[in-house]
Amino acid sequence: MDKENNALIIIDVQKAFDDTKWGERNNLNAEENIRKILELWREKDWPIIYIQHTSDNPNSVFYPLNEGFAIKETVKPADADVIFTKKVNSSFIGTNLEGYLKENRISTVVITGLTTPHCVSTTTRMSGNLGFDTYLISDATAAFGLKDQNDNYYDADTIHNISLATLNDEFATILTTNQLWNHIK
Repeated sequence: MDKENNALIIIDVQKAFDDTKWGERNNLNAEENIRKILELWREKDWPIIYIQHTSDNPNSVFYPLNEGFAIKETVKPADADVIFTKKVNSSFIGTNLEGYLKENRISTVVITGLTTPHCVSTTTRMSGNLGFDTYLISDATAAFGLKDQNDNYYDADTIHNISLATLNDEFATILTTNQLWNHIK
């Protein structure tokens, strides 16, 4: 991990994910772990990038005028932090994230946020494919239970763990918050 040219990316930690429509969620401590990592990044004065999902649909929990659009207070951005809004799963599509990272000579990214199988996974894959040294923090992300095309239900832990397994060592190095902490200190 490049301790000089890195950035923390916090994906979609928005009030929208508190809506009961999502169902069962794992890792209820994800936001607290993100907060701990955020404090470390602020202490080191390293770049912090927020990704905020948006929708053009007024009925969406991610519509900018709806409460769900807001970033959760636990990990509230500071004035110096960069915020990109996106309309798709990848934080790199329709944003200037890649350009920002390259312009600022950032070679290492540490990814946290919601949800593991969707925006976190898609962003992690693209980050690895674009050549960034990518770290995904397993306990600083979370998933919801999902049904497959045959109506089989998979609980949130299963979805989370399989999502991490598909990323491990191919697209990113998977660490826990404590492992990241020990890696940096």
